[in-house]
Amino acid sequence: MDIKYKPCGDYMTNCYIVSKNGVDLIIDPGVGASEWVLRNVKNPVAILNTHGHFDHVWSNAELKRVLKIPIYIHEKDAFFLERDQFHMGMPTSKADYLIKDENSLEVGGVEFRFLHFPGHTPGCCVIEFDEAWFSGDFIFRGSIGRVDFPYSDPKAMRESLKRFKQIPYDKSVYPGHGEPTSVKREQKNIDYWLMMI
Repeated sequence: MDIKYKPCGDYMTNCYIVSKNGVDLIIDPGVGASEWVLRNVKNPVAILNTHGHFDHVWSNAELKRVLKIPIYIHEKDAFFLERDQFHMGMPTSKADYLIKDENSLEVGGVEFRFLHFPGHTPGCCVIEFDEAWFSGDFIFRGSIGRVDFPYSDPKAMRESLKRFKQIPYDKSVYPGHGEPTSVKREQKNIDYWLMMI
């Protein structure tokens, strides 16, 4: 599996291209991501959104139109795509597949699944591949997602962090902002974050 990424827009949101088995999956195409994505994909098959905040989904509409590929997002965050919730001028889009459980999915011969970790948003997810997690704004290197936005839920975030602490395996973690980390590295910080919420 090959992973490319570029921080995009004023919030330096990481847009990822995951290439495996001859296909490309685009994760969280944010503000200004389209040009970079179009230069770096050869056989794109899907857009995957970890959650619905504008800085992660801004380029959904353009890439869906140009590449004619579907959008996947958790059902509880789909409303973010369809309305410019934060009045930022975000182009609206519509998800083609709403994630309702954590079963494995397959697109273009590549398996992945959405792991639901609500708190930052109602439908905030980690997208899990064999080799890696794409954690959006749930877990960062040395930090966690904010819970003071509209539709955030501190109580749900606490439960998500408790669940994360119990994950029995290690994987590389590619967050929505900042540098990569790992499950085991960030599990060491969870007790601190639980005290801070």
